[in-house]
Amino acid sequence: MSKNKYDFKQVEEKWKKFWEKEKIYRFDSSNKKPVFSIDTPPPYVSGAMHMGHAFSYSQQDFIARFMRMFKGAVFYGFGTDDNGLPTERYVEKINKIKSKSMSRAKFIELCLKTLKKITPDFIKGYKDLGISADYNIYYSTIDKKTQKISQKAFIDLYNKRLAYKKEFPTIWCPECQTTIAQAELEDKEQDSLFSTLKFKCEDKDLLIATTRPELLGACVAVFVHPDDNRYKKIIGKKAKVALFDFEVPIIADKSADIGKGTGALMVCSYGDKFDVDAINRYKLVEKIILNTNGTIKEGEYKGLKIKEARKKILQDLKEKTLIQDQKQITNVVNVHDKCGTEIEFLPTEQWFIKILDNKKTWISQGKKINWYPKYMYKRYENWVNGLEWDWSISRERHFGIPFPVWHCKDCNELILAKENELPVDPLQTKKICSKCKKEAKGEEKVLDTWATSSLTPQIASSLINNEIKVPYSLRPQAHDIIRTWAFYTIVRSYLSEKKLPWKNIMISGYTKLGGEKMSKSKGTGIEPKKLLEEYGADALRFWAAGFSLGSDVNYQEQDLVAGKKFMIKLFNASRFVFMNLKNYNSKKANLIETDRLFLSRLNDLIEICTKNFKNYEYNKVKLETSNFFWHIFCDNYLELIKKRVYNGTNHEKQSAFFTLYNSLLILLKLMAPIIPFITEEIYQEYFEKKEKQKSIHISSWPKKLDIKQNKEDIKIFNELIKFNSEVWKKKKEKGISLRDEIREIKIPKFLDEFKKDLIATHNIV
Repeated sequence: MSKNKYDFKQVEEKWKKFWEKEKIYRFDSSNKKPVFSIDTPPPYVSGAMHMGHAFSYSQQDFIARFMRMFKGAVFYGFGTDDNGLPTERYVEKINKIKSKSMSRAKFIELCLKTLKKITPDFIKGYKDLGISADYNIYYSTIDKKTQKISQKAFIDLYNKRLAYKKEFPTIWCPECQTTIAQAELEDKEQDSLFSTLKFKCEDKDLLIATTRPELLGACVAVFVHPDDNRYKKIIGKKAKVALFDFEVPIIADKSADIGKGTGALMVCSYGDKFDVDAINRYKLVEKIILNTNGTIKEGEYKGLKIKEARKKILQDLKEKTLIQDQKQITNVVNVHDKCGTEIEFLPTEQWFIKILDNKKTWISQGKKINWYPKYMYKRYENWVNGLEWDWSISRERHFGIPFPVWHCKDCNELILAKENELPVDPLQTKKICSKCKKEAKGEEKVLDTWATSSLTPQIASSLINNEIKVPYSLRPQAHDIIRTWAFYTIVRSYLSEKKLPWKNIMISGYTKLGGEKMSKSKGTGIEPKKLLEEYGADALRFWAAGFSLGSDVNYQEQDLVAGKKFMIKLFNASRFVFMNLKNYNSKKANLIETDRLFLSRLNDLIEICTKNFKNYEYNKVKLETSNFFWHIFCDNYLELIKKRVYNGTNHEKQSAFFTLYNSLLILLKLMAPIIPFITEEIYQEYFEKKEKQKSIHISSWPKKLDIKQNKEDIKIFNELIKFNSEVWKKKKEKGISLRDEIREIKIPKFLDEFKKDLIATHNIV
């Protein structure tokens, strides 16, 4: 690379190779320094890194890099989440197949083959971004070691009677054809028809309004409020369901809202969670009309998908004049967060972990953790308070970690795998029932991906012989998975060890485009890979550092342009400094007042940045340091000492040289966690030989320089900056260059100690 021009592509490639070859980020378990441990999020291996990852992983890496310099020892492994629906859907998409059309063994083979092909390039994206993880401490959520840990954890919960199997109306995704947990639901607004239909009671119309006429065949009761005078006479009687030739009981129940619709409510099996509750309370006989793929099971509408059935039933109701009224409304429906499909409630046999009985415990555990930012704790607490079901941990999928369980149908015995058999696939391993001596059936379901991801502290620690224990120092993650990853990890750590999983949790926000959350599936995403090629990793990280934790941000390209300009300015300023430091011997100088005052302000900056990094306020570090570099170091200090550097006495030069060398080194170190590539380039070019540390990223965090500091330093320094600005403004008004002489300027007496530098800088005569 030319020493006169900054080429970020060449620089980034060079230092990536250097960091890997020299093992700069290797975790050394023999290091006796206190370890800062990070429970790193394992991203889904489903395509390339997206902007949300680039944004949040940069922010966690700022903290990892700071702590490595500040504490000296950081445990920062890397994992990939390749066990779950995103991987299945990605494999289906790129291979143009459906998992259900293949045998489980064949589809698993295809998934593993695909992962082997795409994972190295996927991880490379994080290395390109400068994520300073120890990539040798690597796990996959589907690898054999992880399977063993996950299966053992399940067996432990079952033996403690905290995991159980039950047939129950669970949340079901017809598209993915699997049960899902409450935490995997999202709200979606949609336009719907609110139709008032004519049921019959004693040959009179009983009007009932609904947005889901396709569930008429699943109706098991009609609820009316006990205080609703319109219906008191028919409570306990029967209602004939519109379009269908069967009757259901009319029940008085306070869940019927007098002011909503007609006040009469149809209860179906199952329209929503309220139907589940209602049918359970009154022990009504369910009528299940939906298949698991979201089609009607039988009768005239057999085989139709839900929306097709809705359209056809409305048409038939209209033809038979069974619609009293119809209006267009906007309502909120629950959809599966992985595919956006409206969910249903279907009775299936599933595995659960008990969580509902322990809401107070989960809230208590959450309060013990330090939340950054603090207000994010409220989202956690609200989620816990809103829980309505135990955690459903089983999925009807091919690609996942199998339950290590067999069931004997003859004697109903449940057989668990022994620890020395793990990991095990019960569909590939035979078990003979010890009671009736017959072959037991292997469990076909697999564990939900969160049932494994909630064990990431234990999984990562296992890679270094469990030398890192819970609680970890930090969990970084985005706010959309507080309800899943944060909550479930807290649950698992408490149920297994009665401990917190981590002491601190830092929560990042979303990246948006035009006010909408970026989404690859909706075509509203921007690939970080393209931005890295155009602007470089430092510019992208510099952008990510501009926003506080938890903030959702709107992406604007001009922010990356500004970041790129900053790198060029830092490169050029460093060149200027070292053009004049060829003979500097790095010994402490007898400082003149301009230099002492500047270093006094630099000491204040060290204190501010250290405090902010400790509080996870990296955005304040970026703001304070970049402002100091641009406006104090470049605009003012370099101008004040230029003449002295060129023409000063030996004492004046040595004072300036000492200040330039140490201030630039400190500024580089303060910015190194945020912009690692250019700071490494400048450090290696100008500082490494004298500092004798292999990399700036394993050098020590800057400490205050041993200089005298006075109470009035800040005030006087601000006045000095103000004086400079006024002189430059006056020259601009007079239409003269900054180098020209100026006469009508008087230097205030309180700036006498800086008189020589001021006269030389402004050419005051």
